[in-house]
Amino acid sequence: MVLITDYQIYKSTTHIPEDWFDLSKNNLFLSLPYLQFLENASPSNFSNTFIGLYSQEKLVGICLAQGVDLRKVDHFGQRDSLLKKALRGFLFKNFSGKLLIIGNNLMTGAPCFQLAPEVDSASAMDCLKRMIQEQFRSNIHLSIFKDFQQEDAIYFNQQKENTFLSFTAQPTMRMQIPNKWQHFADYQDDLTKKYRDQCKRARKKGEGITKRLLEIPDLLAAKDRMHELYLHVAHHSPFNTFFLPKNHFIELKNQLGDQFRVCGYYLNDQLVGFNSIILSGDTLETYFLGYDDQVQREHMLYLNMLYDMIEFGIQKGATCINFGRTAMEIKSSVGAKPELLSSFMQHSQKTINRYLGFFYHFLEPKVAWTERHPFKA
Repeated sequence: MVLITDYQIYKSTTHIPEDWFDLSKNNLFLSLPYLQFLENASPSNFSNTFIGLYSQEKLVGICLAQGVDLRKVDHFGQRDSLLKKALRGFLFKNFSGKLLIIGNNLMTGAPCFQLAPEVDSASAMDCLKRMIQEQFRSNIHLSIFKDFQQEDAIYFNQQKENTFLSFTAQPTMRMQIPNKWQHFADYQDDLTKKYRDQCKRARKKGEGITKRLLEIPDLLAAKDRMHELYLHVAHHSPFNTFFLPKNHFIELKNQLGDQFRVCGYYLNDQLVGFNSIILSGDTLETYFLGYDDQVQREHMLYLNMLYDMIEFGIQKGATCINFGRTAMEIKSSVGAKPELLSSFMQHSQKTINRYLGFFYHFLEPKVAWTERHPFKA
């Protein structure tokens, strides 16, 4: 196995070496177009860092890291009490407001690093930890390794003197698409009567809503309305670490082209909702959305969006849809299954780090939900 011996930090895509792209050719989220999008349209409290991992002088690994300044976020999300909300806000901004995330804070479970096949993964983790200590520790509160699959998480858990707290946030909701589903009707046929009726009822409620794929001129014309609809959903989420800028969807479409899809929903020629999807290989990654709350209630708009994403995934021949972390129960009602991802964090102050588990469980929003089983046995 090849060991990682050193690292190099790149603050701009203009400084990334050519051999980076040999490693990123199968990883959309480390490709040059996507990294340029991050440079041009990240939230205002983000700073992006691109990391090369070297064995001697050969680039054998690449990684994305993001600095996130929570002190610039005015609204952390809906909370269960004003007192707890105020306490959380105080603690976040004063003791854990400056984060360094090894990962992509805009996505759930997206691969944030890519190693050559012969590289020892444990040495890569050790090198990234050393990089944090040498380059970032004095400027951050928390360092976080985000959303690792179980096979990668073992490199943390196996270390005897591991000062990182292992934690799992709310599960990401993923849905496998079997080969036998060639049309949306095939999906409907596999639903039990209860959930097939739910689908029919949602489709009936959605009558009168028209759909249209939005290209760059449409996104430019609709950016203010889309931002308004997005903020409505974002402000009602359990927790926010950022808010998207108005040019976010335009720039992502500009960089990814057909790999990024935005669908607008219209009622009486007015935009009342939108969803967005990133196509990454044979996986469909659902992205941000927005909607008018009254229209959503009357026309079951969100549920219809989920069905539309499933239908699109079937049409594109996707094998999996990653629905992300929010609204777990309604996503499970259309067929998504929960998947826990492991993350790891460490506080720069040793005293706080000793009690980090207590603070995390106090601050983490608790979301109660019931898993649904919509498919026939």
